[in-house]
Amino acid sequence: MERIEKSIEVRCPVRAAYNQWTQFEEFPRFMAGVKEVKQLDDTHTHWRAEIWGKDMEWESQITRQIPDKLIEWTTTAGGPDNGGFVEFRPLGNDQTEVNVHGNYEPRGVAATIANALGVASRTVHS
Repeated sequence: MERIEKSIEVRCPVRAAYNQWTQFEEFPRFMAGVKEVKQLDDTHTHWRAEIWGKDMEWESQITRQIPDKLIEWTTTAGGPDNGGFVEFRPLGNDQTEVNVHGNYEPRGVAATIANALGVASRTVHS
């Protein structure tokens, strides 16, 4: 299981950073490999992405959400097993620290090799 931990400071209020992160259908615009995200209801999303040259689909569920503070998720069906949480910490009126903590279980030989090379971790960073 690969653990992913990334932190970034963004120049916007915590409310704006949190609101942007909850726009899941916009993820393909800035997240490498993600082709499509569909919001199914308040807590479920369907993902389609290219991972290690293979098209994959899965569903995730938001398991805990605290406005302007935290979003936690887990995979519920298909695709790679993953889960984690994103924390939002205000640093001032126009600065926010965003911390991503995730776990990812690679499947298959190609995924295991990519995991060893840190591919998933670099995707989160991009």
